[in-house]
Amino acid sequence: MVGKPFIVAGQSLLVMKMTYMRLFADERGESHFEDIDVALALAEFASTAPPMGVSTSMAASESAFIVGPAGWTSDWHVSSGRNLFVVLSGEWEIEASDGTVRKFSSPDVLLAEDTSGKGHRSRVISEEDSLALVVQLLADRKANY
Repeated sequence: MVGKPFIVAGQSLLVMKMTYMRLFADERGESHFEDIDVALALAEFASTAPPMGVSTSMAASESAFIVGPAGWTSDWHVSSGRNLFVVLSGEWEIEASDGTVRKFSSPDVLLAEDTSGKGHRSRVISEEDSLALVVQLLADRKANY
C-alpha cells in the first residue's frame, strides 16, 4: 500500500491504495494479467471507530476456503465465475494463455475474470499445502477499472 498525507480537521492522515492482479480474456480468447490500483478513501467503516481507508464494494454471492496440496497442478481451464482469489498461505504459479506466468503468495489477491477463451493453468509451487479464500463476485457488477 502507498500512502500520502491527508488533512482532516487539523489531523494528518494517510490516503491509501492497494494493488491486485486481474486475469481476463480479450476478444480473441487470450488470457492476460493486469495490475489494478484501488483507492482506499477515508471513510467511517465502524461507527465507534476513527475513519479508515475503504475501497468501493464488490457484490459477492458466495465464498469458500480451498486447499491446494503441495505439488497440485491443473491443465488449462477458465474461471468458474468472477472470483477474488486471496492466498492465505503457500504459493501458487498461474500462467495466462499469452505465456505470462505470475506467482501469488500471502497476501496476494487475484481477480480471476477469464470465464471464456483459453483460460489459464495453475499449480501450487510451495513445499507446503496452500490455503486460499475464493469469493465469487456477482457477474453483473463489474469493478471500476
